[in-house]
Amino acid sequence: MSKDNKKYKKIAIEIRREILEMIFSSRTSHIGSALSCVEILTALYFKILNIDPNNPQAQNRDRFILSKGHAVSALYAILASRKFFAKSLLKQFCKNGSSLPGHASHNCVPGVEVSTGSLGHGLTMADGIAMAGKRDKKNYRVFVLLSDGECDEGSTWEAILFAGHHKLDNLVAIVDYNKWQAFGRTKDVLDLEPFADKWRDFGWSAKEINGHNFQEIFKALGKIPFQKNKPSVLIAHTIKAKGLSFMEDKLESHYRSPSEEEYKKAIKELEKL
Repeated sequence: MSKDNKKYKKIAIEIRREILEMIFSSRTSHIGSALSCVEILTALYFKILNIDPNNPQAQNRDRFILSKGHAVSALYAILASRKFFAKSLLKQFCKNGSSLPGHASHNCVPGVEVSTGSLGHGLTMADGIAMAGKRDKKNYRVFVLLSDGECDEGSTWEAILFAGHHKLDNLVAIVDYNKWQAFGRTKDVLDLEPFADKWRDFGWSAKEINGHNFQEIFKALGKIPFQKNKPSVLIAHTIKAKGLSFMEDKLESHYRSPSEEEYKKAIKELEKL
């Protein structure tokens, strides 16, 4: 592993620890969904995105939308690490009166572009922002992170069709393909395969990677768009609850927080990564 990738891996371990502490403290759910996208968010916020924590509303900033809004603990941890707000605020996650609600909400803290959580809406909003950028001749790019489960939604496929039709090559969709959704394996609930080919048929340029491998993430996102006049989609194969052995690739990580015993075990595991 290169020295550069070791740096990002260290950041990802710290982000996982912050997520674990937030969810354990608040006794909330969706730890599996948050942990599966840590490397993706780390890569975006520490290398790929054109953003400025000191000027979060800069007109030329890249826009990021967390369509899978239930995984917002990961986004909060990333934003705090990038100093969009103080890390001490993370202790308020999902507490009464907190500015860090359990789903992404616009205007609660700097860096959250839109409110999400009703699955299937994120890509639609990203389409509109990308089209506005094109019409206003702006250079910003729009990134949106979707869950695989929300790709069951008809509104998602309408947005996919729209983006391809309008040649929104300033738009990048990333799918956190951890193979689970609320009630079971994605392939058993509503199989998405052949997934990449479906995006291509709708006018997108598609790549598939290991979503936990920084080298693959950086290589894929190093040149955007993947193809001129086409929106880009990165299908990132991930593991739900990555980093916690007792929850990895299990449906229960979607719903429950770790027990005190599991929390202590998880801290020890993260220290050894």
